[in-house]
Amino acid sequence: MNSLILNTISKTLLPLLVLFSVFVLLRGHYLPGGGFVGGLIAAIAFILHAFANGLNETKKILRIHPGFLIPIGLLIATLSAIAPMIITGEPLMTGLWYEKDIPILGKIGSALFFDAGVYFVVVGICLTIIFTISESV
Repeated sequence: MNSLILNTISKTLLPLLVLFSVFVLLRGHYLPGGGFVGGLIAAIAFILHAFANGLNETKKILRIHPGFLIPIGLLIATLSAIAPMIITGEPLMTGLWYEKDIPILGKIGSALFFDAGVYFVVVGICLTIIFTISESV
């Protein structure tokens, strides 16, 4: 697309939307939101950038193929789900929490890591689908 306004806005919105998606991810383990919604917001940011500036420019920003995020996210989510069984002998997906508060994040637990895995899977799947469709056109 050859719109000066869209090109400029997309370069400004990309970091803001990614930052907002991380906020939604971190907010989600206490309140509604989390990995899925945050992943969708991040994917939309990169899709907007790809529409405005071209697919090759967006791929330069990402530096890796988005499909690589899918197994990483699945691994993180799986490890956070089975961690209670391995560490404490509790049932699958039982929440584990670090006792001390971490500045800015508060208390972190296995739910946050599960959400992070979902975040990476959603970003990877959405971008892989859109990029594949864009390349074939």
